[in-house]
Amino acid sequence: MKTKSTTMQDVADLAKVSKTTVSHVINETRPVSEEKRQRVLSAMKELDYHPNILARGLRRNETTMIGLIVPNNANPFYAEVSKGVESVCYDKGFNVILCNSDRDIEKEVRYTDLLTKKRVDGILFVGTWIGENTGHLENTIQQNIPIVVVDRFVPNLDIDLVVTDNVLGGWLATSHLYGLGHKRIACIAGTPQFTPNAERVQGYEKALGEARIPTNPDLIIRSNFQFEGGYKAAQQLLSQENRPTAIFACNDLMAIGAMRAAIDLGYRIPEDLSIIGYDDVQMTKYTNPQLTTISQPMFEMGNRAAEMLIERIGELEIPKRKKILEPNLVVRGSTAKYIGGS
Repeated sequence: MKTKSTTMQDVADLAKVSKTTVSHVINETRPVSEEKRQRVLSAMKELDYHPNILARGLRRNETTMIGLIVPNNANPFYAEVSKGVESVCYDKGFNVILCNSDRDIEKEVRYTDLLTKKRVDGILFVGTWIGENTGHLENTIQQNIPIVVVDRFVPNLDIDLVVTDNVLGGWLATSHLYGLGHKRIACIAGTPQFTPNAERVQGYEKALGEARIPTNPDLIIRSNFQFEGGYKAAQQLLSQENRPTAIFACNDLMAIGAMRAAIDLGYRIPEDLSIIGYDDVQMTKYTNPQLTTISQPMFEMGNRAAEMLIERIGELEIPKRKKILEPNLVVRGSTAKYIGGS
């Protein structure tokens, strides 16, 4: 026998308030005294009443859906940022649609179009493959769909951003290696140059300049942010007649690939070669030796971005915001003082 569903009126009767008051408490559409609010919440709990989120969204012209576009959801960095996004959205009653662009701008544009057609309440672009192409972002804004961009500065577009200070991160990594006595310091950079990778290289070059070490193009190898990219780049660097004594890789995956290449070539880490990464993904604690790295607040980045987007969904006219978070140096076992000739 089918039991009768609990209704908003049942909650109102138990709380001894009007049905309208219950609606205001649930939808936060009008201030309600704290005493009445607590009575309504207690009644909802006692009756195990759960409002119909979909119906509420339709009344508000909302879908309670947020789009999340990332370049590679298998990358631990983007996985951790996504986890931060999902944590906030779950608490706020929003569902997340995850789209993986595979670092393909055409795929990113198609996903953006798909999400806008589904009338999601907002879109988070994490590590978006922008370059000169911001048309899909501009089109989304023109449709009054709020967006927040994470881990990218977007030139000439006034939007909400959550980023870290990548110049500082590159400087911290390189200064750490120089402080250990290394002077021939290589950099495994990513591509393309308009990603945060470019800012990390700027920090690398800034630290070298402060140490009065000329930037050597032969010591900067561009790769693909993956294990195999770091492996191949390190092989190339370590095959040089005057090889580097230290390597700064612009993400942890390339750093771990570089460690594997060094070991395969017979070098000891850190006795023969110091290596530092960037991001501080969880696996860096389980390499042998553990990887020294630049830690980014990945989960916090996702948290802040989701909060910012949900605030924007609630009020489109609030001023645009830019949140810059600071990275920090985490010293582990893959870097050590340089012992050798000048």
